[in-house]
Amino acid sequence: MIDRNLASELIRAAARTPAVMVTGPRQSGKTTLCRALFPGHRYRTLEAPDDRALAAGAPRAFLDRFPNGAVLGEVQRVPALLSQLRGIIEEDPVPGRWILTSSRDLPVKQSMAGQTAVLRLLPLTWNEVTRFGGHPTSLDEVMFSGGYPSILDHKLDPSTWLSLYVADYIERDVRTITNVSDLATFQRFVEACAHRLGRLLNYSSLAADCGISQPTAKAWLSILDASFLTFRLPAFQDAPGKRLVKASKLYFHDAGLACWLLGIRDPGQLGSHPLRGAVFENWVVSEVVKHRANRGDARGLWFYRDRNGAEADLVIEGPEGLTLVDVNVDAAFSAALFGGVERVRRHFKSLPVPAVAVAYGGEGYRSPSFGDWLVPWWRAREVVLR
Repeated sequence: MIDRNLASELIRAAARTPAVMVTGPRQSGKTTLCRALFPGHRYRTLEAPDDRALAAGAPRAFLDRFPNGAVLGEVQRVPALLSQLRGIIEEDPVPGRWILTSSRDLPVKQSMAGQTAVLRLLPLTWNEVTRFGGHPTSLDEVMFSGGYPSILDHKLDPSTWLSLYVADYIERDVRTITNVSDLATFQRFVEACAHRLGRLLNYSSLAADCGISQPTAKAWLSILDASFLTFRLPAFQDAPGKRLVKASKLYFHDAGLACWLLGIRDPGQLGSHPLRGAVFENWVVSEVVKHRANRGDARGLWFYRDRNGAEADLVIEGPEGLTLVDVNVDAAFSAALFGGVERVRRHFKSLPVPAVAVAYGGEGYRSPSFGDWLVPWWRAREVVLR
């Protein structure tokens, strides 16, 4: 197992709270990480039919089998277990006793407030990818391969693995989350979402493309969000006097999965694909989101767009103020790359903006200490390390 960036935050959380919930998409490495960091804990997964049946039928009896705590996987399969666990923790609030994983976003903060730390393990960041021997090196290969650990650990063909991943998700997880009767239409919906990478969400258009109602489109997108396949980046609103858009933008947590859903079956296809720029934007934004998640950082992330077309792909809140980031897949540097983000900077008169950055598809780097900050794709995470 490679070192995961979330490991130190997970250890700190377990030292403070009786339970830690590690959420994230299937196959992101949650169980592997938890079992490696807590080898003295017994392990059970509620994916196993026998354990799931016992936990559902007699949750207290199931938990009493682990007097010293345990690593319990996929607890979303038996939500009633959490209410019983709350009582056990109240009786004996020893820190780090319970390590839980879930492939679905659960309302833990409301039901176990103060008792459970909630962390998120997403697919691999770029610097985690580089810890694997023989990892992809070119930008298109990196975007195409994505960040699911199994692909890199076992040197698997991304298209083959992701096709099975999507089929398994739709056949198993979607059925357990909601009553989706037409799974073929649901898959078309997921593919339609991939074609909207980095675009403003328009539920009417999305619904029309799939032949479903707008309420259904909203409900299905909430399923993808809750399963950690997609996320929505909110629009920045705190700019007095500006007419700003309010709709969110849609992204996938894994660019490789987005590539597969777009029908890209080889990294060579990305070079001329009309959505290559959107895939790169998705890759950079998801890198930022992953690094924030790995630090347990809940500070703000937005994008900026006004009605006159001024836009920054990311607005990042940091201790020194806001960082404005534009994303451009071009590999060649020119001063024109900063035109858009500098235009947005002039709109922030009452808020500190110590840095503007362009994350681009090239290799050259220019430090923020010299003003405009040029960030090559492989250093994209640095925009959140200020």
